[in-house]
Amino acid sequence: MILPTKHTPESKSLLGFGVKVLSSLNSPKTFNELWLGVRERETSLSYSHFVLALDFLYIIGAVDYKSGRITRCNDA
Repeated sequence: MILPTKHTPESKSLLGFGVKVLSSLNSPKTFNELWLGVRERETSLSYSHFVLALDFLYIIGAVDYKSGRITRCNDA
């Protein structure tokens, strides 16, 4: 489920969900602001997949959490 496979399309993998989250993170946002922005653009993304994608992005160093805001890392 993390990477696309023969049976899991990119749009349903954590990598694909991460792309959707990163595309909504143009400026630092609170968790709730980011969720509402992603949910507005991607109605098919569930809350649990959003949280998993955000965890995945944090683990690989694509996002960071400072002072109550989620920011996109420079390398992402």
